[in-house]
Amino acid sequence: MSAGADVLVLGGAGVDTIVYVPELPLPYADSYMIDSGIRTRAGQTGDLVALGLAALGLRTHHLDLLGDDPEGDLVRALHRDKGITLTAVPQPAGTKRAVNLVGPDGRRLSLYDTSRAHADDRLPEATVRALAETSRHVHVAITHPCAHALPVLRDTGVPLSTDLHDWDGENAYHEPFALAADIVFVSAAALTDPERTMRRIAERGRAQIVVATAGAQGAYVLADGDVTRVPAVPPPAPVVDSNGAGDAFAAAFLFGHLGGEPPDRCALFGVIAGAHACTVPSTEADAIGRDELLERAAEMSG
Repeated sequence: MSAGADVLVLGGAGVDTIVYVPELPLPYADSYMIDSGIRTRAGQTGDLVALGLAALGLRTHHLDLLGDDPEGDLVRALHRDKGITLTAVPQPAGTKRAVNLVGPDGRRLSLYDTSRAHADDRLPEATVRALAETSRHVHVAITHPCAHALPVLRDTGVPLSTDLHDWDGENAYHEPFALAADIVFVSAAALTDPERTMRRIAERGRAQIVVATAGAQGAYVLADGDVTRVPAVPPPAPVVDSNGAGDAFAAAFLFGHLGGEPPDRCALFGVIAGAHACTVPSTEADAIGRDELLERAAEMSG
């Protein structure tokens, strides 16, 4: 284990098989010819947040369960190639995997293989505590083992963030994460009243900042009791894929936050990184770098 990470990313390691389809929803047919190819690559939510943080120059450590299988090897290789420290806890059920169907407009449909998890899966408490206590910040994926790690993380006193993804504001599974984190990210996609949900998170939990990402509408930031909107920014190239945009947003927001930037500027970093991610095909693992992020932010602010 290495000490002194800027951010410890907990959970969310796995592989996705990417299939570009002619439309979503996909009409029933006996078969489709996929000329673009079908590719499997490492990069689920925790991997992509870690990738984004590392690309921005933050010392990043990723902890999760991984199988001794080809999918686990892909995850290990991604971290090795990108210079991200990885602590892999053995997972007998195998490395998490999913199939992502991606439409021409970049929207996706994800099919998660839930057989690669057990009800008693846990991250070792001593490992979680040791890594958290030597990190400036911990970002927690909403996986089952991470839910059980929340009490240990709270005991360390290290600031936490989490991403609730497309939470509907009601599903009880997400609530422990929402109420434990100091910074909460959530997609507005399934929220009928994003501001109400954001305020409820802040009132019931310990969140000082709540961010609702809204794709082409930008993002909404709740901080110091006020909700402000940060507009989206133009992507630097044609949009090809929305996979990983939320993870890129979270990584860039945390980069700004750990650098002492105010929430609105952190959100500007987030929308820039998210827009960049939409120009990167899912078959590639890439993230915006620090110089490009700061250059684009200067352009938007000037």
